[in-house]
This record gives sequence, C-alpha cells and structure tokens, in this order.
Amino acid sequence: FNGTVLATSVFHGRRIPSKEVGWGKFNMIEAERRLLANALLDFSNQRFVLLSESCIPIFNFSTIYSYLMGSKKSFVEAYDLVGPVGRGRYNKRMKPVIKLEQWRKGSQWFEMDRELAVGVISDQIYFPIFKSHCKPPCYADEHYLPTLLSVRFWERNSNRSLTWVDWSKGGPHPTRFYRTEVNIELLKKMRYGTHCDYNGKSTNVCFLFARKFLPSALVRLLRFAPKLMKFN
Repeated sequence: FNGTVLATSVFHGRRIPSKEVGWGKFNMIEAERRLLANALLDFSNQRFVLLSESCIPIFNFSTIYSYLMGSKKSFVEAYDLVGPVGRGRYNKRMKPVIKLEQWRKGSQWFEMDRELAVGVISDQIYFPIFKSHCKPPCYADEHYLPTLLSVRFWERNSNRSLTWVDWSKGGPHPTRFYRTEVNIELLKKMRYGTHCDYNGKSTNVCFLFARKFLPSALVRLLRFAPKLMKFN
C-alpha cells in the first residue's frame, strides 16, 4: 500500500512503505523486521504486538495494556515438535550454528518487549541462515523467531502466544469463525478457558487476542463487546 492518509488520521506520518510479501515466503520475516524497526523509532514504544487482519481483542485496552506492561516476559510461542511439520522442516545445512535440538516452531503472531525487538532486527547470524536454507516446506514465519529466541533470549520468553486459535479441525489453517458461530460462550472460552503462568503465578487469563474471524462476524462482535468485554 502506497496511498496517502488524511492529516487527521492516527496513521498520518506513520505509514511504512510497502514491499510485496507472499504467504509462506521468507519476505514475511523481512516485513516483520521492517515493522519492528519502524516501531522502535518511537522511544515511547515499549511493547510490540503483531496481529493479523482477522484478529480481535478479547479484553479492553486498559486490561491489555496492564497485562503487557506488567509482564516480566515476552510472548513468542516456541515448542519442539517431532514430525514432518516440526523437526522435519529442519535443514542440516543450518549446522553448526543451528542444531536440530535447537529447532523450534510457533505461531507468527507475537508480542515482545523493546529489548527483544532490538535483538530481532539486529540479528545478523540466524537471519541469513534462515534466508538461505529455510524454503518450503520450511516456513520461516513459523520457525525463525521461535528458534532465535529459544537460543539467544530463552530466559526472557514465556514460550506461549497471546493469540487464541482453534486447530482442532486440523489442516494448514485454524478454524475460521463466521457470524453465526460468534456467541457469548465462545468468547468466554477464549477469555478464560485456559490456565497458564503469568509472572510466576497461575492464571486463567492467557489470551488477549483471538482469531480467525471473518468480516461477517463484526456485527455480532460489536453487539457483545460493550457488555462482555467492557470496552472503554
């Protein structure tokens, strides 16, 4: 996108020049690094969240802000998965810098603090290795950040995502929610249906965002939001 925005828009003066990005291609990682680099130019930014157009917040802004700013760790999902879509995507040519036992997989929707963001955009070791050797069926957006953070910044990462998704139906993409599938029970499940660790204590607030919602779901979401999510 290379259009213009009105001077009254909150996006005025903040547009990042676009470059073509393809699903599953390495230029997705390049795009993520460009986003982080531009966001880091504003020194008031301390937390960085990457979401998709099909993501929604499931708590109000003040709750999300307090959760992120109060956290001692970042939230980049990272786990070791045996099988063709996990370790099977590892390329032996990545050795000796990246070993098989260091290989990780995770969601591309992340949240990280300023120190981790600086570490990601300044990486000159793992980035070129992934660019050269992570090609389909290896998808860098599912492996680069999880592997990088697990090797270099493991003590600062929670290894979990803040974005709720439903993979129960299998396949390469999570469940998509249509208008008729959006209800109070679903939203409550997303908000409080899981237990996890937050700053060393158990909590049932593990996700702040959810996906994958289709545009047709917007009307029902707007109907439930003021009462259930207490949007302010």
